[in-house]
Amino acid sequence: MSDASLADLGWTDELEAAFTTYAERGFLPARVVAEHRGGYYVRSALGDRLAHARGRLRDDELWGGMPAVGDWVVVCDAPGERFAIEALLPRRTKVSRKTPWLKAEEHILVANVDIVLIVSGLDGDFNPRRLERYLVAAWDSGADPVIVLTKLDLLDDPDKLVEAELVAAGVPVVSVSNVTGEGIDDVRALLAPAKTLVLLGSSGTGKSTLANRLAGREVMATGELRKGDGRGRHTTRHRQLLVMPGGAILIDTPGLRELQVWEGDVDSAFSDIAELAAQCRFNDCAHTTEPDCAVQEALAAGALDEDRWASYLRLQRELRAIEARSSHRIQRELKSRWRARARETRRARRYGHKP
Repeated sequence: MSDASLADLGWTDELEAAFTTYAERGFLPARVVAEHRGGYYVRSALGDRLAHARGRLRDDELWGGMPAVGDWVVVCDAPGERFAIEALLPRRTKVSRKTPWLKAEEHILVANVDIVLIVSGLDGDFNPRRLERYLVAAWDSGADPVIVLTKLDLLDDPDKLVEAELVAAGVPVVSVSNVTGEGIDDVRALLAPAKTLVLLGSSGTGKSTLANRLAGREVMATGELRKGDGRGRHTTRHRQLLVMPGGAILIDTPGLRELQVWEGDVDSAFSDIAELAAQCRFNDCAHTTEPDCAVQEALAAGALDEDRWASYLRLQRELRAIEARSSHRIQRELKSRWRARARETRRARRYGHKP
């Protein structure tokens, strides 16, 4: 594989500059194209190989942390015609969520994407509140969000399109049918050489079928929906990077059962509410009982949907709770490191070694 192939995968002058010191030591650059439980597949000038991450990546953020699909990494030869991942190169963007359950930790889904395609079906599973969550995560990633509404052929209520436009608050919305092909060209128009897009959404929305449509052939396995609830069966088991005809790069992802936001500015996804808040009499208006509150006036007049306002408040509370738990976790980890370092110092002094 030539250097031009790396450029086709999104290699830039900025990455070249960041890689300079590694190049002098004989390392190679590669991009993570798939992630499995047993490791990663990476693509370099030598082709595709299995790779494992050095343990220090998990333990020391100095080396960049653990890789995600889309990351550019520094690799070297390892036994069994594999690569070892030595370090991560700087990320331009990253799509994250909070880890499930009570842990206040970041889970990076994909990295270095230019456009986040938020995929939602227009069938019975359509949920505008879920779309709002995905928009918060997309805006926080640093990439550009686009909403893709699939299953246009199953649309039974045109109001769903209106709801999606209201939730989008200026974000482009594209409606498609993977069955008839309607609207597919509108999505294809977003594809550009060396640009990376990611398909993000819950299971059963048709992400893999859309990837196949865009590729013009079957590149991802698809499955039938469950008869009981019409939900998908998670046919995509892992995140995978695909090079599409024309040179665009598409990452397909497994359906997410839930998306707990990690961090970000909720106002970016709720720009309509942010604009209303700016019209309140007081800059620190809590939007409850204050006089001349534009938010409360909009709610009373029906100009602001009560469910959307409740969703906004809920996401704000979640982010505050995550920030508090994350702060406590960091403090605990620092204390643990200090104790370990103190033990090592005492042990070294006891045996006459320098700490």
